Amino acid sequence: FFNTDSMLKAHFSSYSWSQNSTSEPSFGLLFDIDGVLVRGKTPIPAAKRAFQKLVDAKGQFVVPVVFVTNAGNCLRQKKADQLSHILGVPISQDQVMMSHSPLRMFKKYHDKHVLVSGQGPVLDIAKNVGFTNVVSIDMLRESFPLLDMVDHNRRPKLPSSPVVNLPRVEAVVLFGEPIRWETNLQLIIDVLLTNGNLSNAYETTLSAHLPLLACNMDLMWMAEAHSARFGHGTFMVCLENIYKKITGKDLKYEALMGKPSELTYHFAEFLIREQATERGWRAPIRSLYAIGDNLMTDIYGANLYNRYLDERMARKSTKAVANMVTGAGTPASVPQEVDMDNGWESELASPSATSCKSILVCTGVYNPHMELPKDASQCIKETVFHGHRDFRFDPALVEPEKIAEDVDAAVELIFEMEKFGTAV
Repeated sequence: FFNTDSMLKAHFSSYSWSQNSTSEPSFGLLFDIDGVLVRGKTPIPAAKRAFQKLVDAKGQFVVPVVFVTNAGNCLRQKKADQLSHILGVPISQDQVMMSHSPLRMFKKYHDKHVLVSGQGPVLDIAKNVGFTNVVSIDMLRESFPLLDMVDHNRRPKLPSSPVVNLPRVEAVVLFGEPIRWETNLQLIIDVLLTNGNLSNAYETTLSAHLPLLACNMDLMWMAEAHSARFGHGTFMVCLENIYKKITGKDLKYEALMGKPSELTYHFAEFLIREQATERGWRAPIRSLYAIGDNLMTDIYGANLYNRYLDERMARKSTKAVANMVTGAGTPASVPQEVDMDNGWESELASPSATSCKSILVCTGVYNPHMELPKDASQCIKETVFHGHRDFRFDPALVEPEKIAEDVDAAVELIFEMEKFGTAV
């Protein structure tokens, strides 16, 4: 599949940033956090060494850097503060991209009455990304005390009636794995099958359910334990299977955010461009390097975005040729999709990057001895493929561009590939 030993580099030449260098970066770095910079709350030693290479004597980054995490249980500023402490360099919230950050683009839902699921300050997070009318699972449970019945100790002690003081739910947003799965699963299913009106009985014959948006599809993630732990993707598997068992139909998502979605990488690339502009760097950012530890999210996502960039360049070339033919006086038929970009692309302006290279590190989820199927038709959803149901397994998308021992080695490798900085 790919030869780990031949791709690993045990030693790289050391780099330091030359204060006299006037070269501007034409690339940006996208860092995963869990398994790359930390394991749970424990910093990975190579992380601090890596970031000493990325800042100058004034503590300013010498290349644009964005942290792309599938975590979604806190505000960006809190994550930036944590990273500053771990890495020993100042990190701003504008360098942090949570799994829910692209929700800022879904403006058509911002004024709707939205149910949110997750943990941490989910109401504050929802408002921070633009939602104005938000209700939590706990608020819903308090208004409808007879709906949450799995835990006998939490059942109403006395007969009670619904406290109907909430308007009809119009959409559901899943921010991340909740704490009480049985309560969240029950009430989300209730909302979907009553079309947002919990005073009603189930309508299993509905042609379509309410819009559902989900952030963070990670089935597993790496903490301090020896093996990976359940992530939000596991909760989503439960929700999808319960919905299908009851209705006989597939649960549909209006949008899936977080790695490996193209939407997430496009938003990250937008943040990289914004950072470069703020620093006054005039050179366009042509290359992105995504450093991660998870084949099914970090590597799959970076490669998927790279494929999107390749296809986009091919469409532009087709359009340019068609325009030349038209200019010569010959009518040209251009496929409609040539002139149409994704809806989310129009929100952020077109990408300047032409490639997104994936760098796999060996300090987290990735196991160098894990075997992957060579035949995509094999039944892999239940065995090897840990990606989300709506993402097709493609062996080419989980093959990293490079493998490095840790994040420090990855940064040195990228500098070497870009001929950036000064060797000492």
